[in-house]
Amino acid sequence: MSTLIVGASGFLGSEVARQAMATDQAVVGTATTARDGWVPVDITDRKAVRALISAVRPKLVINSTRGGWRVEADGAATVAAESVAVGARLVHVSTDALHAGRPTPYTEKDEPTPVSLYGAAKAAAETAVAAIDPAAVIVRTSLIWGGDSSGHESFVLSLLNGNGRGMLFTDEIRCPVHVADLAAALLELADSRFAGIINVAGPEAINRADFGRLVARAHGLDPAALPTGLSAEGGFGPRPLDVRLDTTLARSVLRTRFRPASAIAA
Repeated sequence: MSTLIVGASGFLGSEVARQAMATDQAVVGTATTARDGWVPVDITDRKAVRALISAVRPKLVINSTRGGWRVEADGAATVAAESVAVGARLVHVSTDALHAGRPTPYTEKDEPTPVSLYGAAKAAAETAVAAIDPAAVIVRTSLIWGGDSSGHESFVLSLLNGNGRGMLFTDEIRCPVHVADLAAALLELADSRFAGIINVAGPEAINRADFGRLVARAHGLDPAALPTGLSAEGGFGPRPLDVRLDTTLARSVLRTRFRPASAIAA
């Protein structure tokens, strides 16, 4: 089966590509620049996306890319439209950040309530993808971990080695998911008949500061050295705080099992 991974040079995309190739799938990936053997494509350029998908004619397209509004929203719509044109199965990666935050977990039926530009872009992307391709899988996921190159883990290490600036928020709660588990779930969903929105996240809710302390311990570093504080002190504007995803549906339809965030320090 030919597979196109949009954003194959990214943290998640590269793991999806690795797992797909391990099952002998013919994988083509995109990147913003020519690197790692992937095809440089601007997914906001519809002609370029059309040319690539028309040439590859993939059976499966997994969109794991990240970027600004044009990439997240406009690019997602373009990828969806061109995927439908060649009859490809589409798996679109979304985020828990399109929710505003509340004490109770969010299910797939909860409508987006974004409080940040990133969340709004992801919500717009979901709307476009669902309208263009009702058979697509839209995966809402959380903080992704699983190596020093992950965004959160590398940020934690930069704070500890003195190269980074900022803090870890004690009031932002997520359900971190290991990159290998998430990639396996995406490929499993791609090979299923599931359509629509599904929450795919780790089984353990934890705040960013406590997760950072786990990262520090995993590297034999002092967790007390990490600067922590409230989200409002970060100077980033409104951000979703307590966002927990209800993964009951995922547990019922997926064979993939998800390791808790605490496993990082095991």
